[in-house]
Amino acid sequence: MARRFWTLALSATALALTVPSSGTAQIKGMVGEASDVTIQGSILEPEKLVVTDDAKLTSLIKAPTGFNVEVFARDLINPRMLAVSPKGIVYATRRTVGDVIMLKDVNNDGKADGAATVASRPNMHGIAFAGSKVFLVTIHDVYTADVKEDGTFGPLTRIIDDLPDAGQHANRAINVGPDGMLYISVGSTCNECQEDNPENATIVRVSKDGKTRTIFASGLRNTIGFDWEPTTGALYGIDHGIDWLGDEVQIEELNRIEQGRKYGWPYVYGMSGINPHINPPEGITLQQWAKQSTEPLLGYTAHSAPMQMAFYDGNAFPADYRGDAFIAMRGSWNRRPPSGYEVVRVNFEKGKPVGFEKFLEGFLLQQENGKYGYLGRLTGIAVGKDGSLFVATTAMVLSTRSPIPAPLPNRSVRHRPFPMLSLICRPPRSRSTS
Repeated sequence: MARRFWTLALSATALALTVPSSGTAQIKGMVGEASDVTIQGSILEPEKLVVTDDAKLTSLIKAPTGFNVEVFARDLINPRMLAVSPKGIVYATRRTVGDVIMLKDVNNDGKADGAATVASRPNMHGIAFAGSKVFLVTIHDVYTADVKEDGTFGPLTRIIDDLPDAGQHANRAINVGPDGMLYISVGSTCNECQEDNPENATIVRVSKDGKTRTIFASGLRNTIGFDWEPTTGALYGIDHGIDWLGDEVQIEELNRIEQGRKYGWPYVYGMSGINPHINPPEGITLQQWAKQSTEPLLGYTAHSAPMQMAFYDGNAFPADYRGDAFIAMRGSWNRRPPSGYEVVRVNFEKGKPVGFEKFLEGFLLQQENGKYGYLGRLTGIAVGKDGSLFVATTAMVLSTRSPIPAPLPNRSVRHRPFPMLSLICRPPRSRSTS
């Protein structure tokens, strides 16, 4: 659907989707080529909370009825993206360390038996498997390697060395599409600006040998999380909204990403909202930019900071979960009250998204002194070979299990701020008869 041009900051539809807790958006005034507005913003950074006891920690995490949360691995030093190999081994990238770690559970007790480094490069972030090959992406480079029988990687071969500079968004993400091509998210260098390199703020489509690449879609500020809906093969992604437009603006955008389409950034956002900070270059008006841009299908609470996204294609969760998507929300630093710090579920019906609901929450806590603290900031998410859902936080990976089949959850759309943590979620299990 083409975006409609509005002179107001946000359409009524967008306001309904974000469900702001404090009422209205913080942009007041006339928005256009010569904006005259007042914007109210916040800086609120929750402090890190440390809970060393696994049982106490997991008791703070809220999951749907029938699911239990368990710690899969601890003390991992800021794991980011997760991936599960065809053999079912879990891997995590660590951008600050600059490596990939393998988390094997050899005895199948629900705990990683250790963390082994299998690849090292500065700013390692994205990871994806295709058969016996693994693909890894840093800021400028894409590497591939063979995956050995024991799960370790062979020597890295660099197939791309000229991805654009990163600037503000250095978190490159990579995935393998149904067409066998690589898809790489290249974030913007800034909050809002006119990029010099046309590959910034895009998803690029690349051959597996790295020799050919094209811009697949543009106007995407920072779409770290993207995946293909299993029944239709359509590509969906969750884009980070623009900062400094207020506590309730801009929504995080769930887009159906199609080849050749533009998605608004940096001049148009959300449901046809006009960014009052910046105008298009001479020769194109805001109205023209809005007309050629595509609106998101759904919006989520502003500043939640969406990270990795994965469709659930396992068989271990109740049948109603199959074909839905899960998104790790890292959490805000510039919203009052904080948002994110949770895992959300995107309900899909007949291959189309219909709403969001909370899946894992409790990572954000308001303390007795009124200040906010977090147990972890969620970053990575992946579906295990056995149907487990793995979630990474800034310190650990958790798993969610269910001793009894979980009931079908209420599909109503609910938005409120919740805590954040890195987890691995495992599938529900039948009640033991022993």
